[in-house]
Amino acid sequence: MHSGSPTSGVGRVIAGRYLLLNRLGSGGMGHVWLAHDQRLACEVALKEIVFRDPAEADEREARVARARAEARHAAGLRGHPHVVTVHDVLEHEGLPWIVMEYVEGAVNLRDLIDRRGPLAPAECARIGLAVLDALTAGHRRGVMHRDVKPANILLAPDRSGAPYGRVLLTDYGISVQPDAGETRYTMASVLVGTTGYLAPERVTGGAPTPATDLFSLGCTLYYGVEGRGPFDRESHLAELTAVVMEEPRAAGRAGALGPVLRALLEKDPARRWPAAEAEAALSRLVVPEADAYARTQTDLGSQPPWGGVPPPGPVRPVPDVVGFGSPAGGWSPGPRQPAGTGRRVQHAVLAGLLGLALAGTGVWYALSQQADTDGTRRPYGAAVGLGEPLKGGDCVLADWPGTAAFQGTPRLSVDPSCGEKAPDGQVMGFVAAGSAAEARREGPAGCEKRTEDVRERLADVRSVAVVPTEAGFEAAGRRTACLVLGGHGPVFGPLGEHRRAGSAFADTATMQRRDCLDVRSRRDARLVSCAGPHDEQVLGFARLGADVTLSEARTESDTVCARVVPPRDYGFDPSVYTAGSWTSEGSWKTGTHFVVCTVRRQNGGTMEGDEP
Repeated sequence: MHSGSPTSGVGRVIAGRYLLLNRLGSGGMGHVWLAHDQRLACEVALKEIVFRDPAEADEREARVARARAEARHAAGLRGHPHVVTVHDVLEHEGLPWIVMEYVEGAVNLRDLIDRRGPLAPAECARIGLAVLDALTAGHRRGVMHRDVKPANILLAPDRSGAPYGRVLLTDYGISVQPDAGETRYTMASVLVGTTGYLAPERVTGGAPTPATDLFSLGCTLYYGVEGRGPFDRESHLAELTAVVMEEPRAAGRAGALGPVLRALLEKDPARRWPAAEAEAALSRLVVPEADAYARTQTDLGSQPPWGGVPPPGPVRPVPDVVGFGSPAGGWSPGPRQPAGTGRRVQHAVLAGLLGLALAGTGVWYALSQQADTDGTRRPYGAAVGLGEPLKGGDCVLADWPGTAAFQGTPRLSVDPSCGEKAPDGQVMGFVAAGSAAEARREGPAGCEKRTEDVRERLADVRSVAVVPTEAGFEAAGRRTACLVLGGHGPVFGPLGEHRRAGSAFADTATMQRRDCLDVRSRRDARLVSCAGPHDEQVLGFARLGADVTLSEARTESDTVCARVVPPRDYGFDPSVYTAGSWTSEGSWKTGTHFVVCTVRRQNGGTMEGDEP
């Protein structure tokens, strides 16, 4: 046995609990085993770190750190219907083992294509939509997967028995969270990823971004429908050269999927489709255009077995008094029905379904360019309904025309109080243009970039571009307004730089990563400068399972945050600091089940701005 190499084999018991039954597969970092959890009497998958060569022991520390990072990133998406659940990471004989959900009957997309040949475009679009949903959830947390490829997509039977109904993204082994101050465990000179699936900007040394994952998704969907990669060549070097210098092979079987592939395989990341446009286009391939409501329920068969589908519930009014709390506290405003025919952005979320942001860019623009029926010139068209151009920091209410948000064109109104009416979002910036045509062409992508920072700091928001009409271009100030809207409900108040120090949080929806909190009580937290005394600092977010009740969350969230967002990973001394959390009733009413994870001193004292 090499130094640091664990002994492997069927019948071995790991950490006194997990009995290895048989090997499921192998990868770059080690083996995946089917194991029996002797404590809970169920089967799990265990990922084992293996050093096959004595020389590899030199990078032992980096390998171990990458395994811990993989577990942390995947666990941060715990409960997502299209991500393989990570239960725990444990130490055994000096090395970590990752305990994961065992997906019975699963086959990866690469093996499936090898077995039965290329997929139909609509089936490939269904798989792509699920993977995109998983990637977007990670991107909202600042986590880039960096290795999207057919072998990392699992297809498994769903609850109805359809053999490939469930779609799961797996293997966050080389994922990275670049904006979290996280240590990178790969050398700068090492190209991380799979040749033929890397984005051109990554091959030439660029940083990982959401756009790089989307390029890899485009390569993966191309493989699914064509049976080979768009840049398959005889050698790895030839593949890398093709990714940077050559256009992808023309797709012969893609049909209606072809435009999506071309848009995702754009070499220039600035011209590549963002997630919202890809989501809208893929959804139209899965569900007919005419069936608008069904499009929000993309592929019921792809839900996990525990994802029940309740019907949309009634919209309840916001109470006059709201509560807000730490683990044992309670809280917060729920959705409401406004006057008028449209529903607010807050809507019932169907458990286990894909959340489709269909209105974010091109779809919104196409629908908002209706002629003004009353003869007036509104800057953004009659459908949007605003008589004046939006200003920076405006809080907005969004009334959607149907039963679900992010479909069709919402009628916008401004909430001057930015809080009394539980706003759905806020204007976070603008994209200037020389003409209405340029605004149509450049506005959506510009807004995606302009709002990227604040979106990565919040748990559940989406970017939306409000593009002026031809007639209203001058009145709109010759620019597109960039909104950030709550993904599944109101944001309840100011966002980002528009918040004032000392203001009380009305809801966890406005808490951002690295916010510092003055905690007056378990129901009252205020935003304060991190340079001065404060009680807690926000580190990130955790998403609890669909079966976890709010009362359970209030007692379990500290423990979950300690595991998913451990303060030690951010440089906090575990002998001094501990994990904390804040929960929200609104998060449970919308079905998102997000909790905010913080760090605080164990003795209850204040933090003085000298932390990492």
